[in-house]
Amino acid sequence: MRGRIAIGSDHTGVEMKERIKEMLRRMGYECEDFGAFDAQPSDYPVFAKKVGEAVASGRCDRGILICGSGIGMSIAANKIPGIRAAACYSTYMARVSRTHNDSNVLVLGARITAVDLALEIVKTWLETEFSGAERHVRRLGLISRMEAEYLKGGGQGV
Repeated sequence: MRGRIAIGSDHTGVEMKERIKEMLRRMGYECEDFGAFDAQPSDYPVFAKKVGEAVASGRCDRGILICGSGIGMSIAANKIPGIRAAACYSTYMARVSRTHNDSNVLVLGARITAVDLALEIVKTWLETEFSGAERHVRRLGLISRMEAEYLKGGGQGV
């Protein structure tokens, strides 16, 4: 097994999620599906929270979220401490989200991204490692300190 991936979508992303799960299994990943499981209207923050918590706790190595645009899921997931969710609409964005930002949750927009492109984005994102370059490590440290300050109630930034 190459790793454990938490995956979730709202009702708009169920079909795309199933295709991604098939590919992940072929690639040797284990998937934990947090829903939704049908096309009945659902609220994306519920799934963003479940996937984000699974990744932040270490239960899963990384996460993938899908909603209509990718924007709502990314906003919701980024509320969870330790989550770096990136909405990606191209393989370039997926690569940079990993090399520069060490993203641990990939977010896709089912209404704006073709399934074949989404599969390429996922593959690129999973196969790309964080560069570890000093400037990127420094910037991630600034983000972590900012997050810690807000969690403590200081909210004065870095």
